[in-house]
Amino acid sequence: MVQSTVRTHAIRMAYEEFLRWKDEDTHAEWVDGEVILTMPPKDRHQDIVLFLASLLRILLDLTGTGKVRTAPLEVYLPKRPASREPDIVVVLEENLRNLGEERFTGAPDLLVEVISEDSVRRDRVEKFLEYEREGVREYWLVDSRPAHYDVEAFALEASVYTPIGVDHEGWLQSLVLPGFRVKPTWFTSESLPDSLSALNEMLSPELKTQLMQRLGGE
Repeated sequence: MVQSTVRTHAIRMAYEEFLRWKDEDTHAEWVDGEVILTMPPKDRHQDIVLFLASLLRILLDLTGTGKVRTAPLEVYLPKRPASREPDIVVVLEENLRNLGEERFTGAPDLLVEVISEDSVRRDRVEKFLEYEREGVREYWLVDSRPAHYDVEAFALEASVYTPIGVDHEGWLQSLVLPGFRVKPTWFTSESLPDSLSALNEMLSPELKTQLMQRLGGE
């Protein structure tokens, strides 16, 4: 299950101890020797993660350019050091060597965090700076809080995150993953669009043709 994090009380331990302590039923992050326990996310948070992950999975299957994973998957950031669990992790083909059975080490190509009530500073400040420093090429933020619904994307340019603007057709397009694009209005409405309708909008004519061929259509 995708998790939303909340700091309840400080638990201090070394990273190696954290790995021994944590099991598959324990959802937590580790930053500079401090363990941050996790709590279940709200319904919209999960909807956003599943919605985006489904679009990314089909796109990556079509193009064969990489893999997508959802939390809980540890991303170990050596430069902090920190052990984070981003909501969505995209790893492109040339970076797959850093993806193991239990964790990704280093900088994934694209990360998505869904902001909840308890995670505003963590996602917008702490993780923003950590991912930027580690060299994560794109960082997407989707706000799931009522009255704050929004989506933003940042591309790494000269080691600094720069906002990706919406194009003249109203799309927010990834610079790292060609073909991945979203309409901000999908996330500012009370309800998300269904995945199939969004996929039909998102895919280019060439990718739609590839999809039909894969499905056995003409």
